[in-house]
Amino acid sequence: MATENKNLSQYDKKIIPNAESLRFGIITSQWNEQITYGMRNGAIETLKDCGAIDDNILLWEVPGSFELVHAAKRMLDTNEVDAIIVIGCVIQGETRHFDFVCQGVTQGIAQLNAEQSEVPVIFCVLTDNTFQQSLDRSGGKLGNKGVEAAITAIKMAVLGK
Repeated sequence: MATENKNLSQYDKKIIPNAESLRFGIITSQWNEQITYGMRNGAIETLKDCGAIDDNILLWEVPGSFELVHAAKRMLDTNEVDAIIVIGCVIQGETRHFDFVCQGVTQGIAQLNAEQSEVPVIFCVLTDNTFQQSLDRSGGKLGNKGVEAAITAIKMAVLGK
């Protein structure tokens, strides 16, 4: 997680496991695509920088962040990946819709991780108050949450192996 004082999107490749033999799924929400595609691109570049090959990165898209949970479950059922990254962006509006979507996605991904023990599902969903805050966290002045999610996915994929 990036803050004003520290950009955690910067990583030391020497201490990250090699991802050459690992398979990753990235599920990206099309809603707020300027934000989500920036995070997806950051995740892909980071996975490849750490050794992952193109053929081992499976890309899916869904209409919005709420659909990430269903897509992650479907991807888990394929048994084709070692880790999944779900990427979305929900920006506060004038109604409680923000609260319901954020809560549903967060609980859904947590439940998927709790119910199965083999494939980690990495939560990369921005829940910001403004569009600018999301820009800052998707490749802007506060780094790129997609980069951080990719590093997390690599570390979790090899956990206990």
